[in-house]
Amino acid sequence: MKSILGLDLGTTSIGWALVKEAENESEKSEIVKLGVRLVPLTVDERTDFEKGKSITTNADRRLKRGMRRNLQRYKLRREALIEELKKEHWIEDGFCFSEEGPGSTFRTLEIRAKSAFEEVSLQELARILLQINKKRGYKSSRKSDSSDDGHAVDGMDVAKYMYDNDLTPGEYVYERILNGQYRIPEFYKSDLQLEFDKVWNFQKAFHPQLSDELYEKLKDKNKSQTWAICRETLGIQGKKSSSTGKERTKESYYNRQLALRKELDLETLTCVLQDINGQKSSLSGLLSAISDRSKELYLAHMTVGQMLVRRLHDNPNASLKNIVFYRKDYMDEFEKIWSVQSQFHPELTPELKKRLRDIIIFYQRPLKSQKGLVNLCEFESRTFNKCVDGAVKKITIGPRVCPRSSPLFQEFKICQTINNILIDGQCLDDDERADLVSELTYRDGMTDSEILRLLHKSPKEHRVNFKKVDGNKTMSALLKACEKIINSLGYDVDLSKGPARDKLFKIEEILGKEGVKTDFLHFDSSLSSPAFESQDSYALWHLLYSYEGDKSTSGDKSLVDKIKSLCSMDEGSAKIMAGCVFSSDYGSLSAKAMRKILPYMKDGLEYSAACAMAGYRHSKSSLTKEELASKEYVDHLKLLPKNSLRNPVVEKILNQMINVVNSVVDAYGKPDEIRIEMARELKKSASEREQAQKNISAASKVNESIVATLKGSPFFIDSPSRNDVIRYRLWEELKPNGYKTLYSGTYIPKESLFSKEFDIEHIIPQALLFDDSFANKTLEARWCNLEKSNKTAMDYVLSKYDEAGVQAYLDRVDSLVKDGISKTKISRLKMKGTEIPDDFINRELRDSQYIARKAREILESMVKFVVPTTGSVTARLRDDWQLVNVMQELNWEKYSKLGMTSYRQDRDGRRIPVIEDWTKRNDHRHHAMDALTIAFTRRQFIQYLNHLNAKIDVTDKSDIELRDYNLDDVDFSAKSPRDRFGIVRALQNKYLYKDEKQKYRFVPPMPIDELRMEAKRQLDSVLVSFKAKNKVCTKNVNVIKSRNGNKRCPQLTPRGPLHNETIYGKNLEYVTKDEKVGSSFDMEKIATVCKKSYREALLRRLNEFGGDAKKAFTGKNALDKNPIWVDEHHSAKVPGRVNTVSMEPVYTIRKAVDSSLNIDKVIDRRVRAVLQARLDEYGGNASKAFSNLDENPIWLNKEKGIAVKRVAIDESVIPIPIRNKRDKDGQFVLDYKNNPVQSDFVKTGGNHHAAIFLTPSGKLQDVVVSFNEAVMRKSLGLEVVDRNYKKDEGWQFLFTLKQNEYFVFPNPEAGFSPKDYDLMDPANNAVISPNLYRVQKIAKCNYMFRHHLETNVEEDSRLRNISWINIRTPSGLEGAVKVRVDNLGRIVAVGEYD
Repeated sequence: MKSILGLDLGTTSIGWALVKEAENESEKSEIVKLGVRLVPLTVDERTDFEKGKSITTNADRRLKRGMRRNLQRYKLRREALIEELKKEHWIEDGFCFSEEGPGSTFRTLEIRAKSAFEEVSLQELARILLQINKKRGYKSSRKSDSSDDGHAVDGMDVAKYMYDNDLTPGEYVYERILNGQYRIPEFYKSDLQLEFDKVWNFQKAFHPQLSDELYEKLKDKNKSQTWAICRETLGIQGKKSSSTGKERTKESYYNRQLALRKELDLETLTCVLQDINGQKSSLSGLLSAISDRSKELYLAHMTVGQMLVRRLHDNPNASLKNIVFYRKDYMDEFEKIWSVQSQFHPELTPELKKRLRDIIIFYQRPLKSQKGLVNLCEFESRTFNKCVDGAVKKITIGPRVCPRSSPLFQEFKICQTINNILIDGQCLDDDERADLVSELTYRDGMTDSEILRLLHKSPKEHRVNFKKVDGNKTMSALLKACEKIINSLGYDVDLSKGPARDKLFKIEEILGKEGVKTDFLHFDSSLSSPAFESQDSYALWHLLYSYEGDKSTSGDKSLVDKIKSLCSMDEGSAKIMAGCVFSSDYGSLSAKAMRKILPYMKDGLEYSAACAMAGYRHSKSSLTKEELASKEYVDHLKLLPKNSLRNPVVEKILNQMINVVNSVVDAYGKPDEIRIEMARELKKSASEREQAQKNISAASKVNESIVATLKGSPFFIDSPSRNDVIRYRLWEELKPNGYKTLYSGTYIPKESLFSKEFDIEHIIPQALLFDDSFANKTLEARWCNLEKSNKTAMDYVLSKYDEAGVQAYLDRVDSLVKDGISKTKISRLKMKGTEIPDDFINRELRDSQYIARKAREILESMVKFVVPTTGSVTARLRDDWQLVNVMQELNWEKYSKLGMTSYRQDRDGRRIPVIEDWTKRNDHRHHAMDALTIAFTRRQFIQYLNHLNAKIDVTDKSDIELRDYNLDDVDFSAKSPRDRFGIVRALQNKYLYKDEKQKYRFVPPMPIDELRMEAKRQLDSVLVSFKAKNKVCTKNVNVIKSRNGNKRCPQLTPRGPLHNETIYGKNLEYVTKDEKVGSSFDMEKIATVCKKSYREALLRRLNEFGGDAKKAFTGKNALDKNPIWVDEHHSAKVPGRVNTVSMEPVYTIRKAVDSSLNIDKVIDRRVRAVLQARLDEYGGNASKAFSNLDENPIWLNKEKGIAVKRVAIDESVIPIPIRNKRDKDGQFVLDYKNNPVQSDFVKTGGNHHAAIFLTPSGKLQDVVVSFNEAVMRKSLGLEVVDRNYKKDEGWQFLFTLKQNEYFVFPNPEAGFSPKDYDLMDPANNAVISPNLYRVQKIAKCNYMFRHHLETNVEEDSRLRNISWINIRTPSGLEGAVKVRVDNLGRIVAVGEYD
C-alpha cells in the first residue's frame, strides 16, 4: 500500500486527503482522513490579488510610511533651522512664528517678495527662511520619476530668444530652417499654447466657424484628436502633402508662420492647429507645468515669492496649493534674497549662508543603494557556514543577478524563447531562427500572427505555440529614441512599416549623415572582457540605467554631456536619448552565468540542455533516478521566511500548506507521494490574473443575461443549468451562418434548441484530445454527431464531402471569424487528426510561474515524487467516479426541511434534483472532496489523457503487440508513433473500462458505491479549520546603525490598522427632540426645553424638591399624577412630553465631488443647492454633471473664481479623537470648561474580542474590547484579555469571543447537548459538525456566528439558526461550549484557552 497525500491549493483554502492506494490486486485502497484549512483574506487582499494589482498590503504601508518619514525629516530640518537662528540671535525663545492680527494671512509671503529688492529685519528674514524650508521645490530623480509626470523642459535660451524677438515656436523654427538648421528644439507648453491662441485669434477674423465651443473642444487634445474634431465640425476632407522628408517639415513650419500673417484655407489651418496640439500633448504632465513656471520666473526676473504674491493680487481667492517649482528656483530665490539682505546685515556671512543653505534647508542625502536586496545568482553562488555572535549561520556569496534591461539579458531571453517555439509542432530551422532573432532584436515583441507572416507566405495555414513573444525592449527603446532624433532633425520619414532591419538601415543612414556614431545599436555578446563592457551599446545602456540625476534644473545635464561624447551627438539629440529610462527589475541569473550559457542557446539548444553544456543544472528538482534514490529527504518542512516571496497572499497560503503537511506527518506519518492541484490564479502572473478577472466579469454579465432569456419565452426553463447556458451561447455563435450547423448545414430553430435533435458536439473528440473547453464545442444534429463518431471535424468533412463541399465548410468557418469566434476554435475546426498537439495537459501543468515551481520545490524536499494535476483532470475523474453530486446529497436533507429543494426535468425526461440558490461551493467541504479525487489521480491517468492523439491509427501497425510496457515510468518523448500507440492502448486496458454506453471511464480506486459511501462518511466528520486572527502585535527588532555600532531596539508592531484611514471633523448642530419629563430633567436638561412657560414651570417644581429630579418628576410626582400648571390661574399644564433643543456633535468628512456623492448628506445648504442645480441641469445624470470639473467647474462664486470641488458631508458614525486641537502657535485650544478641544476623529479598526463574565446575580455580561484598545494594553505590558475585570465586585471571567473562534451550540430540537459528548473524540465529529459555529462578527451585545461549513456570509432569513446564528444578549450564549480546532480539523481543547 502506498500512502498518498492529496492537496487542493487555492488562494484562501487548502483541501487535503490522506489515502492508502493499492499497488496490486491483493490490496484494497482506503480513505484515511479528509480535511479543509481556510486562510481568510480581507476583501481588499483577495480582490487586489485576483485583479492582479501590483501594490500589496506591505507596499501600501511603505507608501504611507514614506509620507510619515518625509514629514518627520521636514520637522527635523525645521528644528535645526530654528536652533541655528536662535544661536545667531535672529530670534529669541518667545518668538512667534505665525502671523498675528487682522489681514495678516499672507504677510510673510509679501515680506518674502519684498526681501528680493529691499531691506527686511532679521526676524522677518527668519520667517522667510522657515517658509522656504517648508516648501523647497521639486528635485528630479531619474530612478523614481513617473512617465505620467512627463519630463522636464530645459529650453530657457530658446524661450528667451523668442521672448526678446516676439516669435512663436513656428516662426522660430522656420527662421532656423531658412538658415539651413533643421533641428527642432523642445518648447515650453505655454509658448505652444500662446502660438495656438495667436493663430486662432488671427484666423478667426476670416473663418466664423472658429467658435468658442470649438476652441474648448480642441483644448489639450493630441494630434489625431484635433484632426478628428475639425473634420467633423468644419466638414473638411483633408489633403495629402506631395513633399517628403525635410521639404515636408519646411512646408509645415512655413504654414505655421504664415497663419499669423495671411488667411489660410480650413484644411491648411487644421494641419497647423494639429501640429501645435501634437507638440503640446507630448509635453503633458506635472514636469511640463513646473517647467512653464520656471520659464515665467526667468523671463519676468521674479522670485518664487514674488510670483505667488502676484497670483494673489490678481485673484485674492486663488489657491496656492500644488503650485510646484523646481528646487533650483527656490535656491535661486535664496541666493537673490541673501545677496540683497547681506548689504544691510553684516551678520549674513558666507559661512552662515553655507550652513543654512547646504546643511539645513536644501540638504538631501543621496538615495541609499538597494543592491543588497538583489538576489544572488543560483548557478554561481556558494554557501558556507560562519560563526556570528556565537551562532553558526549559513552565508551565501556570489554575483548578483543581472538587470532585465541589460542587452545581455534581452538577447538571452530572446534565444531562450525562440528555442521553444514550435510551428505546426516543428522546431524552427536555422534560417527561420536567424530571421526571427533579427526581427525581435529591435522590437518590443511579436504576436503569433506577426511571427507567421514573417516566416511563411501563407500564415493562415500554420500554427505557432506562443501567442506573444517578447523582443529586445532595450534595443527597441534606443531605436525609438533614434526615430525621435530623426524627426527632430527635420526628416519626415515613415518608419512604422516594414521589417526591423530595414528600419535600422534607414536610421543608421540618416544619423550617419548627421555625424552620429550608431555603434550603440549593435550588441555583441560574444566579446570577452573588457571589450564586452566597453562596447558602445553596453556602455550607453549602463549609463542610462545607472544614472540617478544631478543638480541641474532638468536633473540630467551631466548625462547629456556624456551621451554627446559617447555617440557624437549634438545636445538636442543627446537630450532625447537621455529620456530613455529602463525598468529596474532583475532577472534570475548573473551576467557571468548567462555569458556561459548563451553560446549554446545560440546554437539552438533548449535552456536545460544549454545549462548542462555550460556545467549547470537548470533545475534543483531535475534529478536523475540515481540521485533521487540517494537523496536525503527532510522529515518536516521549514516555513518560508517573511517577505521571501513577491506576493504576500501566496506566501501566506504556502506557509499554511507547510503547516498542514507537517501536521499530517506528525499525526499519520510521512506520505510516500504527494499529489497537488493549484488554483489557476496562483499559477498566473499579475497581468494574467487581471485579464482573467476582466474575462470572468464580462462572462458573468453575459451569462446572467442568457439565464434571464432562458427563463422567459419561448424556453421557460425554471433553473437554467450551465450546459443550458453553453448550448444557448453555441447557438448564438452560429448566427452569422443563419443558425445552421457547420458540418451538415442543418437549421436549428429556437423551439428545437433544447430538444434531443441537437447535441453539444466536441469538435475534436475527447477520445483524441482531453479538451472540454468552450473552444472545442459546437452544436450539431444528433444523427451527424453519431455519424462523425471519433473523427475530428476536419476529418469528418473530408470523408463526407467532395472538394466543393469541403471548401464550403471552410468558408462557413471563416465567416464566423468576423463575429469574434476565438482563434482556438477556428484552428480546432480545421485540424486533422494527425495535427493534434502532444502534451496538451503538460502544457497546462508547465511550471512556468515562480509560485508553482516554489510549491513543488518545497514538497520535493520531503517526498520522492510530487505529482501536479489540473482542474480539468480532477473534473473528469469526479465525473467518472460519480462524485459530482456527493456534496448536494450531503446537504439535501437540511435544505429539504426548509422547502428549498425541487426537481427539474432535462431534455431526456430525467428528474434532476436542485437546491435553490445553492452550489457545491457553498460548502467548504468541496475542497476536501477535490483533494480526495486528486489523491487518487495516478500519474498514468495524466499520461493517458496527455497522449490521447496516439490512439489515432498509425500507418503500419502490423506485429504491434500490447507488450508489458513499464507503465509506472512512461517517457513518451523518445518513443516512435508505434510505441506511443502501444503504450496508450496498454494504459487504456489497465486503467480504463467501458460503461454501459460504451464510454471509456477511469477505473475507480474502489467500487463506486463503496467510494461514494466512504467519501460521504469521511466528509460528514470533517470539521473545517479556520486560521484565527487573534494576535495583536508582532515583536520586531529594529537595528539602527550609528558610528558607535548597531543599536537593537525591540518594538511591537500592530498586526492590523488601529483605526480607519478616514479623518472626520466635528460640528455642533441644533437638534430638536420630543422627550418624556422624568428623572433626567435636572437644571441643565430643563434649560433645553423650547417653550419658556414650560421651562419656568419645570424649574419651579425642581426647586421645590431641592434640585432632586427623581423626586420632582417620578413616582407620585409624575406629571400624569401630579400635574404642573404653567401659571397660578391653572390655565394650562405642562404636558408629559416636551420639545427640547440642544447642540449635539455631527461628524463630517471631506469628499470629492463625483458621481458617487449623495447630495442630501452635504452639510452646507448653499453648496447643496448649487450641486442640486448642477445635477438638474444634466437631467439627473451624476456621471455627466460631476465629471471633468477642471474644464467645467461648478461655481460657488464665479466672479471670485471660487469653485466647488470638495464638500463636507454628514456621516452617521461615532468616532474617537486621536489628538487634541492646537492653534497656529502650537498651543492647545481649550473649551469653556478649560478642557482641551479634541480633533481628528477616526473610527476604530474593529473589535478584537468580547470577554464574557458571570456576575454575582447569575447573569452573563460582556465587555467588548476594540483592536485599538487591545494594542494599547499590549504596549503597556498588560494582558490583552482582562480576566480580573470587576473581580473585586464578584465578577467571574468565563471565556472570550474572537473572530473565527469555535463554539458548539446545543440543539434542543435534535436532542443534542455538547455537555453529553466527549468533544475531543474524533468519533463524535459527525454529531458535532451540524452544531459547530465560528465567530464571524462581534459588537456590544451582538454576536454573529456562521456555521463552519458555510461559505456564504449573507443573512438569509430562511437559514437563520442553521447557517448562521445572531445572538443579541450574553444570556443567549448559555449552553454553548467553546472549543479549539487545529489546522487538521481536530478539536484539541474545550473551554477557554490561551
